Amino acid sequence: MNSRVDKLRNKLTDGQACYISSFANIFYYSGFTSEDASLVISHDSAVLFTDSRYTVQAKNECPEFELCDDISKYSEIFKRIKAQEIFYEQQYITVAQLQKIKSYVKNIPFTPSQDIISSLRENKDEYEISKIREAERLGSEAFAYLLNELRAGMTELEAALKLEFFMRSHGARKMSFDTIAASGVRSAMPHGIASGKTIENGDFVTFDFGCVLDGYCSDMTRTIVMGHPNEKQKEIYNTVLNAQTAAIDAVCVGMRCSDVDKTARDIISKAGYGECFGHSLGHSVGIEIHENPCFSPKSEAIIQNGHVITVEPGIYVEGFGGVRIEDVVAIHNDMVENLTFSPKELIII
Repeated sequence: MNSRVDKLRNKLTDGQACYISSFANIFYYSGFTSEDASLVISHDSAVLFTDSRYTVQAKNECPEFELCDDISKYSEIFKRIKAQEIFYEQQYITVAQLQKIKSYVKNIPFTPSQDIISSLRENKDEYEISKIREAERLGSEAFAYLLNELRAGMTELEAALKLEFFMRSHGARKMSFDTIAASGVRSAMPHGIASGKTIENGDFVTFDFGCVLDGYCSDMTRTIVMGHPNEKQKEIYNTVLNAQTAAIDAVCVGMRCSDVDKTARDIISKAGYGECFGHSLGHSVGIEIHENPCFSPKSEAIIQNGHVITVEPGIYVEGFGGVRIEDVVAIHNDMVENLTFSPKELIII
């Protein structure tokens, strides 16, 4: 059985089992690439439940798992493994779904234990880091392509489509999230999803995007200026860049995540824009676009080898515009590697 399953088993005692229903954890533990599935893992069993549409796929992708295509056999499986307690992912299952599972499994308590199942994903191995690096490289290549295509008069949606088409046509399975392309005063919206607004000369334009490649997400943000930037635009951009550079330089094994956030936040606050930076400095990236730990003012997490986290400070001035710059850094072998290849000097088109 694979090492990830063995690590999960080490967290269980006799009589305990995990019922896994989220795609991210199904993929992590089994390698199965469909969302129409669930796993049951105990000390002596690893079972993948799906239906007849996916049996051939399941045999190919996860041959180490016992395959069952009849959910009514949940009862039989849990009896066979002598389950006395079943952990489940409370963040990924609805009340109706849980009740349906319980209808097949009588007299065994279900315990919400998201952390037991998901916590192993916080520390990426070298294979996972290599996959995120590849996805991040594809995002950087897509952005370089966009810069050659971008023109005033293009809509945000058109620009976003060019990014997405490049990534999909070069191997991405899908986008990590809805592409953010926000121009002009809309760039003051941290999550300004691409709209029909025309990109005009003098606009800040913020692009935040990513793709899923071989099961792992990328994420990057760059802000450019159409035409000639004014002095305030330069000031805001350089403040964000200085904050991001300082935060990346501060990252090291053993540092508290909240202290990395503070490094960037203090620079932005000293420049007079503290109230214009409302979100956390960054989040972990992996199979899902938002994972733990994160760089935030409240985070008590300590940076460890295997963490892969974004560093994305921003300044957003309502009615004027905003800037965000985002890279993904990997901490491994007691070193920090920036996985994002795009240049960060202010780009003027």
